[in-house]
Amino acid sequence: MSEFTDYLQEAFREFGPIDTRRMFGGHGVYFDGLMIGLVADDTLYLKADIESAPVFREHELPQFMYPKGNKMVGMSYYLAPEEALEDPSEMREWAQLAYDAALRVRR
Repeated sequence: MSEFTDYLQEAFREFGPIDTRRMFGGHGVYFDGLMIGLVADDTLYLKADIESAPVFREHELPQFMYPKGNKMVGMSYYLAPEEALEDPSEMREWAQLAYDAALRVRR
C-alpha cells in the first residue's frame, strides 16, 4: 500500500469500505467486489461507462490514458475531482457514479 491508497480509505468513508489491490504498477480500488477506481502515480481515476462518462467530461476531467506502441489508449476511467478527494460527502456521490457504472458493465 501507499500513503495515497491509505488516504483513500478516509476519502471514501461516507461511501463505504473500499479495498485496494496492487495491479500493473498501480492499484485497483474495489467496492463490493467490483473495481470502481484505478490509482496510477498517486492519482485516482473513477470507473465510467457510456452513461456516466459525459458527467466526467462536463467537469473537464480527463480520461485515463496509457501508451501502447506508438499511440495512447484510453480506458473507462476518468480523473476524480480534486474536491471529492478533500470532501468525503462529495466523494460519496462520485463513488456512487463509479459503482453504478461498474454494475452496468458487469451485466
